[in-house]
Amino acid sequence: MAAQARQFTVDETHGILLRPGNAIQATSDRYGWSSLYASVQREVPYEAAFTAVDDHLLILHLDGPVDVHRRLGDREASRVIPPGGLFTMPGGMDFSVRLGGPLQTLHLYLRRTLIEEVAADIVPGDPAQVALVPIFGDGDRLVERLMLEIRDVLENCDPAETAYVDYLVRAIAARLVREHSTRSPPQNTAYMRARVGRGQLAKAIDYMEAHLEEPLELATIAGAAGLSPSHFARQFRTAVGVAPHQYLMQLRTERAKRLLSETTQPVVDIAFACGFANQEHLTRLFKRFCGVTPAAYRKARRG
Repeated sequence: MAAQARQFTVDETHGILLRPGNAIQATSDRYGWSSLYASVQREVPYEAAFTAVDDHLLILHLDGPVDVHRRLGDREASRVIPPGGLFTMPGGMDFSVRLGGPLQTLHLYLRRTLIEEVAADIVPGDPAQVALVPIFGDGDRLVERLMLEIRDVLENCDPAETAYVDYLVRAIAARLVREHSTRSPPQNTAYMRARVGRGQLAKAIDYMEAHLEEPLELATIAGAAGLSPSHFARQFRTAVGVAPHQYLMQLRTERAKRLLSETTQPVVDIAFACGFANQEHLTRLFKRFCGVTPAAYRKARRG
């Protein structure tokens, strides 16, 4: 890839995938990619501290939910991260993490020079001054879809897809600069959610993600945020852009998509695992959001 001539190797990463007990399923070693390093693995629970590396780490949770504790300097935070949640660590940062359970993950490392190259094209000022903001458990559907495309290339073992991956990784870099950096527009949703990440809305979102399989009422979700239902509904719509119940249905549909893609569970079991009343309820809403039935989606994903 053009952003860097030398191959990106595992020796330049934090080495998380090489920890004892982790089952490595696919890596980019065979492809000679230079702008990114990618791997898919099954991680076992652990607790460890990591020294900073130069480049940027993105971890996509492929299943879960799972408890994660993170420490950055003197700041500590814990969160239940659902499938589709992101854990990102900008280059140059030491950090500690405790993973509370087994987890299927996709790791991407992006070259710092790639981020600067993309930033120079899309934001004003010195691109070297653009800093990515750590993400701890929040989802970004566009980044998730792009990362899953890279995973598919890894698992299909097709070196001819290198040019396609180059487009994907640049799209991820652009999204991170636009939505998850110090140059992100203050009015966009991702930035607003980051500002309230330790506040009431984040508590409500965490609660929804951790209890998707349960029947959830507005009053219960608002109670998790310590707000009245009416106040919570207004604040949520302002910050996130949709009503709480719409966001909840989106979360349930996204979990259903992941289970349909990643497991062989019957559709009826997936419906209950995602909090739908029955299989018909899942099918109706899934078709509304995705344009196809769950069965058709699963068939298309598996070729």
